[in-house]
Amino acid sequence: MKKILFGILIIGLAASCTKVNENVYDKYGANQFYSTPAGANDALANVYAKITGSWGSNYAGRDNCWYDLNSFSADDQVIPHRNTGDWQLDFAQLYTRTELPSLGIINNTWNWAYSTIYSANQAIQLLTDAKASADKIAEAKVMRAWVYYLLIDDFGDVPFYTNNNTDVSKIPQKKRADIYAFIVSELTANVDLLSETRGGAYYGRFNKWAGYMVLAKVYLNAQVYTGTAHWAEALAATNKVASGGFALHSGANNTSSPNGNQYFELFGDVLPNDETILAIYLTENVISGNIYGIRGLDGPNGTALIGYNGWNGTVIPETFYNKFDASDIRRKQFLVGPQKGGITYSPTVSSLISPGAAPDEGIRDVKFFPAGITDGSGSSNDFPVYRYADVLLMQAELNIRLGNAAAAAPFLNQVRERAGLGDIALPTLDNVYDERGFELIYEGHRRQDMIRFGKYLLPHDVVPASPEYMLLYPLPTSALNANTTLKQNPGYPN
Repeated sequence: MKKILFGILIIGLAASCTKVNENVYDKYGANQFYSTPAGANDALANVYAKITGSWGSNYAGRDNCWYDLNSFSADDQVIPHRNTGDWQLDFAQLYTRTELPSLGIINNTWNWAYSTIYSANQAIQLLTDAKASADKIAEAKVMRAWVYYLLIDDFGDVPFYTNNNTDVSKIPQKKRADIYAFIVSELTANVDLLSETRGGAYYGRFNKWAGYMVLAKVYLNAQVYTGTAHWAEALAATNKVASGGFALHSGANNTSSPNGNQYFELFGDVLPNDETILAIYLTENVISGNIYGIRGLDGPNGTALIGYNGWNGTVIPETFYNKFDASDIRRKQFLVGPQKGGITYSPTVSSLISPGAAPDEGIRDVKFFPAGITDGSGSSNDFPVYRYADVLLMQAELNIRLGNAAAAAPFLNQVRERAGLGDIALPTLDNVYDERGFELIYEGHRRQDMIRFGKYLLPHDVVPASPEYMLLYPLPTSALNANTTLKQNPGYPN
């Protein structure tokens, strides 16, 4: 499966290196080339390559970019500074809400998003000029809409452009609600043009079901973005995704799984097609990579488990861990107490910033148990951007918000039953919120969920109650310097 999209990434190069006496692509006009299937895929591959990215510039898999920005400000994971001098303060500053506009992770996320939008704009222009097939143009437009959705979710009012012939210093900053309207318009106009193929050539690509998933997420958070809820529209979009024939992957025992259940195959080297809606394929030292499993393991424990030192970074806050029922199979992803390699992980973290935590303080998470590793730099676990369990939990939430808790129960309980938990007859929003935390930990959704459910500003652990302006991140200092027409989000210094 991973070879499929990798093949797309190199298809232009491969084609240009064969039959050198005829049909060489640089002898074609651009329109002629990009109208071909190979040319269209080449244009799209440039955008997918940005999404996969690399160190400091990626959606997920590597560090110091979108995933870290949207994970470490939530309540389910943190990287403490260590009293041995290890680990930068950025992660703990996000967790404790003490970040500034100059924070590297904020700047990296901003630059990554706009670099991806630039590539999407370019692909749309090339494909449109070439009169490429409608599904290819739609795929590029959906990717661009997705990145703009990520931007307004994090930053609110942001620079907006759809034509690359624009002076960066003069790109206008548009209102969050206006960009929301553009995103909805682009998605509704294009998702039905996307392929319905699941897996195969569309493993790791936006098909119709992934497109409707993005639309569902946008509608789900409409009240946050615009002040007006669109619960019914969000439910209709989730129903469209569900019509794609997805099902929950088995949660049965599996002695060959490092974590003991088939459930954890959802976070392995190649993700199962039954539940996965959109994945980012990763192959260590070839196509980016996944650091999330190895980042939490202390050195000797990592060596004992996977043959390489861990990084001794990410930990799970004790209060979050304690919410899991003892019979929940998802609890198996956590490492606490005595471990292989002579390490004992204590559940309590004494300090996050100064003087920092002792080396083995903190519960560790191996949801992404390292697979396909060749050295200690990371693993080849693919990353699930969206999966069907999320759809079910959204359907449960939306039915409750629309006043029908009884209709919500079957959606919520499917997820609970797989985890080995009992049913809830009339679930509340708090039940759904908690279940989303149990099911989607380590997948980058928690900050958005905390905001939508009204939990983000509340105190937790060592984090005090936060002022309302922190529902948005600050625009990075570098962006304000490059475009002096931009206005910083209220509450933050320039």
